Amino acid sequence: MMAATVVSRMRMGTRRAPVPWLPLSLVAVAAAVAAEQQVPLVLWSSDRDLWSPVADTHEGHITSDMQLSTYLDPALELGPRNVLLFLQDKLSIEDFTAYGGVFGNKQDSAFSNLENALDLAPSSLVLPAVDWYAISTLTTYLQEKLGASPLHVDLATLKELKLNASLPALLLIRLPYTASSGLMAPREVLTGNDEVIGQVLSTLKSEDVPYTAALTAVRPRVARDVPMVAGGLGRQLLQTQVASPTIHPPVSYNDTAPRILFWAQNFSVAYRDEWKDLTSLTFGVENLNLTGSFWNDSFAMLSLTYEPLFDATVTFKFILASRFYPVSARYWFTMERLEIHSNGSVVHFNVSQVTGPSIYSFHCEYVSSLSKKGNLLVTNVPSLWQMTLHDFQIQAFNVTGEQFSYASDCAGFFSPGIWMGLLTTLFMLFIFTYGLHMILSLKTMDRFDDHKGPTITLTQIV
Repeated sequence: MMAATVVSRMRMGTRRAPVPWLPLSLVAVAAAVAAEQQVPLVLWSSDRDLWSPVADTHEGHITSDMQLSTYLDPALELGPRNVLLFLQDKLSIEDFTAYGGVFGNKQDSAFSNLENALDLAPSSLVLPAVDWYAISTLTTYLQEKLGASPLHVDLATLKELKLNASLPALLLIRLPYTASSGLMAPREVLTGNDEVIGQVLSTLKSEDVPYTAALTAVRPRVARDVPMVAGGLGRQLLQTQVASPTIHPPVSYNDTAPRILFWAQNFSVAYRDEWKDLTSLTFGVENLNLTGSFWNDSFAMLSLTYEPLFDATVTFKFILASRFYPVSARYWFTMERLEIHSNGSVVHFNVSQVTGPSIYSFHCEYVSSLSKKGNLLVTNVPSLWQMTLHDFQIQAFNVTGEQFSYASDCAGFFSPGIWMGLLTTLFMLFIFTYGLHMILSLKTMDRFDDHKGPTITLTQIV
């Protein structure tokens, strides 16, 4: 019974009957596109009356970041000071529909502990569709409201912690999601995550610690993430599976948690015009040498060492800093420089254009020292070194797990095509204005010859 209740609440605002004359494939595509921008959020607390019933969760309603803050503020100001944030890699409404035991079969539900927690919680709130941008900044928002840095914990460390009801604490618990090709893999992963939630809540209950908990995801899971099973949804005759290209995970520097993320589709360097591709030596490599890397709240350095490279040991250092700017009332990060260390010499590249809000990552199609690639890497003196990073992305602050936050892109708003269109429009508008002015300047004759009267005599002026 509880499973059906949870799923029905999760499906509020997302259940929409397809238009009869639309093809099923178009309906599926439209639903997938809409799902790419939203994730569900489940909240519950050991205190009472923290949330009033949501009045505007109509069909298709998406909770914005401003609306989410109105739901969270009462719980953070009046509720318990201990906040648990369960972050799953991917999550969607369809997970609760497919694996939630919607017909009362609680033994088949993959969310039995979550359903039980919602059933027993004095206060709970289910938001089926929250804007992805709001979720991407949720950890930072909770950190600012509580005045406590997020603490990444697991079951072992949780049992060793001594939580105080009067002191704020933000506990971050990561829950994986694996889109495997096996039939039972998603259910098994979701069931395992639910077991983790149950054990964490049991630990807090045994210590009699008041808490507020939230379950959401780092990014949405869309329909294409679901493996096709026998007789799967929307399978068409003679359908062939297209192998997706292999995408390596980003380079991640960790101390107690992931701190710096770096990724590029292609990472190439040149010394004396001899180019080397370092992509396969950098991404997806377990024993990548990150010696010398470090991180704190205001300064970070990612150090990549390759040996041998051009018959020497070469180290690339990405140096970033985060500062608070009162004008914008927020923290901004800047990559101050990129250094290449080799044979006791150091080459400095100025990359000050790599900048953005600290809660975001930075993305650019090309970060290169070549003029034809944008020339974002600039040296004060001529150098024998050249570098090109294609589809470059980096984040060194406010990293949550091993997924990049929303990216601040280097592409300007006015592209060459937009400038050409504006100039052409202005030129055509000038021609139109000039022609209209000429037409309005035409004057008709104000005197006419009358055949019954005297003729008009025009005196010749010499």
